[in-house]
Amino acid sequence: MTKTRERRKGWLRRAAPGFDAVATYQKDWFGKDVVAGVVLTTLLVPQGMAYAELAGLPPITGLYTSILCLLAYAVFGPSRVLVLGPDSALGPMIAATVLPLVASGGDPQKAIALASMLALMVGAIMVLASVAKLGFIADLISKPTMIGYMNGLAITILVGQLPKLFGFKIESENFIGDLVGFVEGVANGETVVAAAAVGIGGIVLILVLQRWLPKVPAVLVMVVAAIAATAVFDLAAKGVSLVGELPRGFPPFTIPQVEFADLGLMFAGALGIALVSLTDTISTSTAFAARTGQEIRGNQEMIGIGAANLAAGLFQGFPVSTSGSRTAVAERSGSKSQLTGVTGAVLILLMLVFLPGLFRNLPQPALAAVVMTASISLADIPGTVRLWHQRRTEFYLCMAAFLGVAFLGVLPGIGIAVGLSILNIFRRAWWPYETVIGRVPGYDGFHDVNVHPDAKHLPGLVIYRWDAPLFFANVRPFRDNIRHLARTEPKPRWIIIAAEPITDVDTTAADVLLDLDVELNEQGISLVFAELKHRTREKIERYGLTREIEPEHFYPTTEAAVAAYMAQTGAKWSAEE
Repeated sequence: MTKTRERRKGWLRRAAPGFDAVATYQKDWFGKDVVAGVVLTTLLVPQGMAYAELAGLPPITGLYTSILCLLAYAVFGPSRVLVLGPDSALGPMIAATVLPLVASGGDPQKAIALASMLALMVGAIMVLASVAKLGFIADLISKPTMIGYMNGLAITILVGQLPKLFGFKIESENFIGDLVGFVEGVANGETVVAAAAVGIGGIVLILVLQRWLPKVPAVLVMVVAAIAATAVFDLAAKGVSLVGELPRGFPPFTIPQVEFADLGLMFAGALGIALVSLTDTISTSTAFAARTGQEIRGNQEMIGIGAANLAAGLFQGFPVSTSGSRTAVAERSGSKSQLTGVTGAVLILLMLVFLPGLFRNLPQPALAAVVMTASISLADIPGTVRLWHQRRTEFYLCMAAFLGVAFLGVLPGIGIAVGLSILNIFRRAWWPYETVIGRVPGYDGFHDVNVHPDAKHLPGLVIYRWDAPLFFANVRPFRDNIRHLARTEPKPRWIIIAAEPITDVDTTAADVLLDLDVELNEQGISLVFAELKHRTREKIERYGLTREIEPEHFYPTTEAAVAAYMAQTGAKWSAEE
């Protein structure tokens, strides 16, 4: 019974790390965690409301989401410091998935139900992916395409928030429509001057404080200043929209009711959100784990994110992700464990129960300012410039992802980003680097003639290197390159394949190699292999190549193959080093 009980405890601690965290909690962390939780709350409330509106939802749903995801991740998440919640990167994706399905009248209850179902779908995808150990899927988006995607997201958010910042509304569903609608609104005199003053002033205040006083909670200071301005200048009378009174009480447990026909359309959005959320969480957790000495547990992170989304979806919330900025705030404030997030959740809950009118005089343009300053942090202009200088092909991939998001939409944009990343992987395998190598005076071994044009060659010998596995998609270019070398003058007698970079050979490639060997033999040319890896050699033996190609044409090193050629032909280097 004791062993069974211990096994159950071990399983519980692995499935729900929060229980293990309680058992190992240190008393001297308590004060630091509570203080960090109080500081974190000052950021959670305005950002939660702002990102809810970015997703096309009522502000209160952002607070419901923040409460439930923090509590769920504290139980099921493996990291001691990560802070989950509504995210500026996910807001446009949620809106792009939900809003087209909402009735033309813009029924907020239907939007909430759809967003909650979307959170449940994202949570289910995460948990199932964790069970299947699919954490590697986060690697499907390369850094250059992710930079382009985030840059596109940043400009899309910025332009989309401009009408709210200037105090008017437009009807649009894409970047171009947002931009044209904003310009037309300003040209037609729809700007509310007081709203624009609050919004632009809020942006300036946040950016100045973040730049010159980084320890000051810039968003909180701006929110307090905006609420004060509402009272002093009677902004409501000047046409500035306010948040208004929030619903009082606990987040309501709700099973979202969604039409069956909508589920198929929502699934694609849920996949994209899950991928972005996972990628963001893995990268953020990696960065913070390196500073705290923790190990990354990718599959458990998926369970933590999945649980957070499931909890949010059952209490009128929407999909969530990790927030690098909020995690950094918590860490700088002394956070030692997930008690920080729990403290934040409890404080938000107490506010909704006892002080639901605390933010009723908060101007809507101030929320737009919060979103816009957050979107600026999404963009990575220095990274884009670095790609231009370091590798043009990856810069073009970055720009393609950027243009896809900006002109085709957020969801097509993530599809383009993933597709381009995968295509880039195959491009490198389809057309890998290949070269002839030779002997360079003053250096041991054999080296790339593109780097060392003065490399020496034995008469009648070509040494060729192919830097990739050989498989069905690239073996024909490989064959064509060998044929080209066979036609050079003077005609080679041996072509040695320096095969150390060839990590795999599939059956299609094996058949082509066999035909190529026969073809070259008819021309009096021997195809020779050197430095084949053990596993690769085992595979070609299984395919029968070593029975068809002369066994003596396989050498352990390039040097051994060259020595055999010299012994057979009497060739000598023109100048001995």
